[in-house]
Parts: sequence; C-alpha cells; structure tokens
Amino acid sequence: MFVLIKPLSFLERTVAEPMLRANTFALTALLALLTTIGPLSVDMYLPSLPAIGRELAATPAQVQLTLSIYVVGFATGQIAYGPLSDRHGRRPVLLAALALFGVATLACAFAPSIETLVIARFLEGLGGSGSVALALAIVRDLYAGPRAARELSLMAAIMGLAPMVAPLIGSGLQIGFGWRANFVVLLAIGFVAAAVVWRRLPETLTVPALEPVSILSVMRTYRTFLHNRAFLAHLGIVTFGFMGLFAWISGASFVLQDVYGLSTFEFGLAFAVGSTGYMIGTILAAGIVTDLGLDRTIGLGAVALAAGGLAMVAAVILNLGPAMSLVLPAALYLIGFGLAKPQALAGAMSPFPGHAGAASSVIGFVQQSSAAVIGAVVGHTLGETAWPLASAIAVMGCLSLVTWMISRGTRTREEDRITLQVKAGPFTH
Repeated sequence: MFVLIKPLSFLERTVAEPMLRANTFALTALLALLTTIGPLSVDMYLPSLPAIGRELAATPAQVQLTLSIYVVGFATGQIAYGPLSDRHGRRPVLLAALALFGVATLACAFAPSIETLVIARFLEGLGGSGSVALALAIVRDLYAGPRAARELSLMAAIMGLAPMVAPLIGSGLQIGFGWRANFVVLLAIGFVAAAVVWRRLPETLTVPALEPVSILSVMRTYRTFLHNRAFLAHLGIVTFGFMGLFAWISGASFVLQDVYGLSTFEFGLAFAVGSTGYMIGTILAAGIVTDLGLDRTIGLGAVALAAGGLAMVAAVILNLGPAMSLVLPAALYLIGFGLAKPQALAGAMSPFPGHAGAASSVIGFVQQSSAAVIGAVVGHTLGETAWPLASAIAVMGCLSLVTWMISRGTRTREEDRITLQVKAGPFTH
C-alpha cells in the first residue's frame, strides 16, 4: 500500500534553494544518485556475505537469497511505481519509495536472523526500486531519442563509481565495524537523496494520466508495450545483459574468496577493478552515441558482452590460476553493458512519452525478476569451480549479441521515426 502525497503547487513548495533544471549537471547528478541506490544496496555488502553466513548460521544459498530476494522486491515495486507516478506525479511517489527504503534498511541493520534479513531485504528492494524507475521516467519527461540516451549514459557514468567504490567501502566497514555498518551507511545515503528530492526536485510530469490507476488500466498500458517489437528487442538486450551482470554479482564473492582464495579486502579490490569496465563503457557511450546513433552503439556493447563472457569461459577451461583471469573478462563484459544498456533503455522508452513511468516499470520488472532467477540458479550451483558463474555470463552475453543482430531492422526504423519526430519540432507530450 502506497501513501501518496498530493503534489504541492509551486507557491506552496517555495524554498530557499532554486529548483533543479533540465540540461544541468546538478539534475544529472541527482538522478545518478537515485539510480545508484540500487547497486549500492547490492555491491556494498558483497564482501560481507561470508561473514553474514557465519554470524547468522546460514548456508551460502541462504545468504545468496538476500541478494535474490532484494531483486524480487526491486522488480515487484516497479510494477506499481510507474503507473502511480504517471497519474500522481514523480515527486510524491519518489518520496514515498525513499521512505520505505529507509525503514527497511534500518530493519536490515538490526536483523537478528537470516530469515529477518531476507524479509527486510525484500522490503528494501521494494522501496529502492522507486528511485530507479522514477529517475528513468524523469529522464523521459525531459529528453527524447539520442539526447535521452546521452543523459542516461552520463548518469550511468556517474553511477559507475558505485560498483567500483562500494565493495572497497564495504570491505572497510566489514573489517572495522562488521556487516551491519553497511546498512547504516545505506540509510544515510537514502536520507540525503530524500532530502534533496524534497528540497530541490520539481515535478517533471506535465500531463498526468487521466485514467485512475487500476489493475485493468495498468494491464491495458502494458499490453501496448508488448505489441511494440522495437520495445521488446531493446528490452531483451537490457535484460540479457543485466542477467549476466547479476550472475557475476551473485557468484563473484564466493568464487573469488572461496575458490581463488582472495581475502575480504582483496575481493573488494578485484571487484572494483572489474567494475571499472562499466564506467568506461558509459563514458564511451556518452561520447559516441550522438554521432553513431543508438543501434551501432548498442552493437559495440553487444560484441563486448559476448566477448567478455566467452573469455571468462576460456579462462576456466584453461584452468588459469590468478583471480584476474576472471576479473578482466568481467571488466570487458561490463564495458559492453555500459555501452549497450543506456542506449537500449532510451530506445525502449522513446516511443511512449505519455507512459514513461509505466514503460520504465515494465523494463525494471522484467530485468530484475530475470536477474533474480539467474542469481538463484548461480547461488545453488556454486561449488569448487567457477563454471556456474562463467557459463551463465557467457550465455547471457551471446544472447544479447544475437538479439541485437536479429532485431536491427525493427529497432532502426523506430529510431529513425523518433529522430524525425524530434527534428520536426519541440518534443511534446
């Protein structure tokens, strides 16, 4: 149940600080912070997974469930947030989501058992999903086509610092204070995000949906997306790429520490090295997408996704000993994901300016629920080798490439249509 706050008028919401505006770095930074809440909630406590198992007397599969159940909550929440924000506005729904995230994160910090932690993580994902879904919807409110893709790439470049820095912070917190400190820091980050949204973020939804939110209205809107082949193709590329990423997130901590013998701090460093790939990919994408267009930028990313996955399989087959034999292919995979994901998101959302919130909800739900499945599979098949991890990443990278190849005609026609629409005049709702 979501408690919605009626959007305040401009005069009622006047504050000392000016409202953030489109095409400014300040707004991009805020949106990046909102989308960073998701990866921070996952990556920061990865070095603590073995310690959580020891303290709460839980098996690796039970500990891994705290990852998968977070993603389930993340996926579930996005189904509701998008349509609600299309009707009631981005700002009040976003504040409600951040409030739920804060309460659930506090419960995680004080969880006395693995069962309590699992439940709290589900609620944390339910709240955290709102920040990501609504940040994407805000981008679609303000931008379209390659300009939206560039904004998403800039956000992703800033967000790319999270998986690099988060494991290092998490390992330091684990060594100095224990795993619960991770959630205390997350609570502080959520509070800062909520404060900035409350004080500085204006309402970006200009024309609210007229139809009241109901199960039938939501299903009718979602059916529109499912009939758009370009949307489905972009969705497939994003989903397959993210499933490979989540396989890495789910299995890296156990494989690199238990199989390859890294310490907690060494794992944090190794994971950060791999994560630099995502930031490199997003920076590259921001610089080339306006010249190359969405399709070719996605294509470069898809090739890197497949190459990274296959290189990881080769490292396992050849029985290469150093942990870097897995980390470097993971970095290549993440370069591909950084190139492909923002562009595919922009391509999926561009045809639906009037339902940006609902479109981002569908993307988030499919992406996150699929990731939860592969995370559970990897968690239950982990053993004495890296095979479950490497094979999952390779399969997902190759599926991303195949999806890009067979859908080029459909997607480029839709991209050309949106580009002509934008050039014809101001993009309106």
